[in-house]
Amino acid sequence: MASGDRDDQRFVEIIGVPIEAGAGHPGALMGPAALRTAGLVRALRELGHEVRDLGDLAPEPWSEGDAATARLAEITAWSRALADRSYAMMRGGGVPVFLGGDHSLSMGSVTGVARHCREAGTPLFVLWLDAHGDFNTPHTSPSGNMHGMPVALLCGEDGFDDVFPPEQRATVNPAHVHLFGIRSLDPGERRLLRARGVDVVDMRLIDEHGVGVHMRRIIERVRQAGGHLHVSLDVDFLDPAIAPAVGTAVLGGATYREAHLIMEMLHDAGVVGSLDVVELNPFLDERGKSALLLVDLVASLFGRRIIDPAVTQSQIGGQAV
Repeated sequence: MASGDRDDQRFVEIIGVPIEAGAGHPGALMGPAALRTAGLVRALRELGHEVRDLGDLAPEPWSEGDAATARLAEITAWSRALADRSYAMMRGGGVPVFLGGDHSLSMGSVTGVARHCREAGTPLFVLWLDAHGDFNTPHTSPSGNMHGMPVALLCGEDGFDDVFPPEQRATVNPAHVHLFGIRSLDPGERRLLRARGVDVVDMRLIDEHGVGVHMRRIIERVRQAGGHLHVSLDVDFLDPAIAPAVGTAVLGGATYREAHLIMEMLHDAGVVGSLDVVELNPFLDERGKSALLLVDLVASLFGRRIIDPAVTQSQIGGQAV
């Protein structure tokens, strides 16, 4: 695809978050390196954006203990360090892009974004592109893996009091969270999602109506509120046939074109202000195909396209396009 000359260039800051303590399979800590190797920075620069790669985050050392205690301490250390860095990146005026690492990193990335939005008086919306709801708590999770809990923490559910100190803590209104592409929920999180009024677009709804209908609805909500949209893209949102590099694969995910359409619509809407790319496990990939696809999707989100849509629109009305 060619980009052409446009006036939508942005300042993008990228930071790697090589954490895998929240996942059940090792390998996600290699995700940031794989995305860089697949050309993420180069792709964004070729689109004309100013890109600064901040390297990988390094949290303060955490205390060790038994396995469960050590994992929680590690995730807490990562979350606190990332929340501070995310907040600082938002204050810098750019578009933060967080490269994972497992999905527990969003506890920190979105908390920092939420803190900035709260101070700025800007409504925060979250688009969670994922096979899973990630709305478990320590009391409901069958596995205990914290990559299945970040949305619950962000929405203020019980069980996470020790993750952030009061000065860092910032939550997201559950009514402003849109889970998209869902096809696997645990019973406890299903009950919580209903009780909290979280918008869930599962694959049944996508199959019936297409991604465009639901994306337009979400985009319009953000626009009407003058909001900031944070997008959190999990590899398992995609069908494992096209993106196998994930430890929690679920059949029946988004297709190549559905995923690109979502990214293209989000770019055209101009509402996205921050991004997570998570759960890439290069150890499970096939010749880098998942990493390369993710780079293509991020490039679509930041404006890569074949031709300016205005040209196509001008030709509609009886002429072949």
